[in-house]
Amino acid sequence: MALPTHGRVILETTAGEVDIELWSKETPKACRNFLALAMEGYYDGVIFHRIVPDFLVQTGDRTGTGGGGESFYGEPFEDEIHPRLRFVHRGLVGMANNGTKNSNDSQFFITLNRADELNGKHTLFGRVVGDTIFNVLKIGEMEIDDNERPLYPPKIKRIRIIDNPFPNIVPRITAEEKRAQQRAREQAQREREEEQRRRGAKKDVKLLSFGGEEEAEEEPVVFKKKPIVRPDLVDNPELPATISAVIPEPPAPKTKEKFTKRDRTEESESQPSEKKSTKEKDDSDITTIREKHEREKAAQSNSRKSEIERMEAEIRKLTRRGEESDEEPAKKKPKKSLLEEEMAKYAKSRGVHKKGKGKKDEGDVLAALNSFRNKLKSTAVEDSPPPEQQEQQAAQSGEQKPPGEEEGMEVDNDTGFLGHALHFPKGNEEEVAKAEREYEVIDPRARGARAKEEERERKRAMKAKDITGGRGFRR
Repeated sequence: MALPTHGRVILETTAGEVDIELWSKETPKACRNFLALAMEGYYDGVIFHRIVPDFLVQTGDRTGTGGGGESFYGEPFEDEIHPRLRFVHRGLVGMANNGTKNSNDSQFFITLNRADELNGKHTLFGRVVGDTIFNVLKIGEMEIDDNERPLYPPKIKRIRIIDNPFPNIVPRITAEEKRAQQRAREQAQREREEEQRRRGAKKDVKLLSFGGEEEAEEEPVVFKKKPIVRPDLVDNPELPATISAVIPEPPAPKTKEKFTKRDRTEESESQPSEKKSTKEKDDSDITTIREKHEREKAAQSNSRKSEIERMEAEIRKLTRRGEESDEEPAKKKPKKSLLEEEMAKYAKSRGVHKKGKGKKDEGDVLAALNSFRNKLKSTAVEDSPPPEQQEQQAAQSGEQKPPGEEEGMEVDNDTGFLGHALHFPKGNEEEVAKAEREYEVIDPRARGARAKEEERERKRAMKAKDITGGRGFRR
């Protein structure tokens, strides 16, 4: 049975929360050190720098290298080995050391499996409870490099103390004060960087400003103007000859030369023939282009006309086909199949004797029966001999028939059945006797009884034989 715990904290990590209960009575120094550092915010932002799959995950070093860490006491403190606290399952929290005894500081680990090799070497001061153990297992499944360091290390955001078994702990600085100091340092750093950026930056007057930049403490921009010197006007305006010497001539452009009006007129007069030839050439090109355009236009119009004529012919054919198809039903009736004709006859015969709303007329049926009865009465009954006599007569006629004469074809007289009389034999004793002779009923029970009877008879005979033989022996 596990020992009772006193104290509880929750680690808020990037992989989820981890709920830890502490054995503060069995390991008071380790628990006090852990809680004091958590109250000071020492573990805030610390990464899990070591992950050994299926063994443990380790954290608590602010440097993230695994070689740092400090205790709340200012120096490493001694181990607290309890005989009833052993690393027998996953989720147990223990203090990490540098490989020697009594070298505990701020680093701790959480086991991922049974670790008997840690018993007696490391202080076990807590355990993970509830479903938060799966968050620890999630950390243990992360990708690592060859040195057991995670490629994307998870981080402890902060530690919330739920149950503090040491109310007399006085932290050197609280976590809130530490966060406030950190924010102040970050703010000061940002201000220093902003000041350096302002001092080293140059005003770019070519860019437009839309009011997004800070306009405070802007230095006025001073433009230095070069003096315009006209020595011909200032010194001696009566010397026009010195103007050309004082004022430098403007440099000639590199790309194109400038021509005066006089040069242009001379050039235009010197090359009239060239312009005429180019003009005639342009006119001839324009005429050829126009002729080509006219030809293309005519060909296009001809193709359109032919397309329109073809479409009109197709429309006429379609209209002609439609008129013929409209006239065909009037001229010719569609030929019905045999099945349709039979179905029509059947439907017609079903509706002959129906009147009104599907009710049968009984009078018509009775009339048909009466007509059939009268027909039977009017037909004379033939006095045909009995079947035996018919057979004898047929045999005699067959004997008297000449050998070369063939039998005539039998003709089915439909009206002959009306006057036919039926004759049946008077008795069937011969048929019954014949059937009894041919039909034999085998009863297995009777066969068994017969076999038993035969066995009894055989035994009686044997017994009688033995008795007779015995009497002869006694004599």
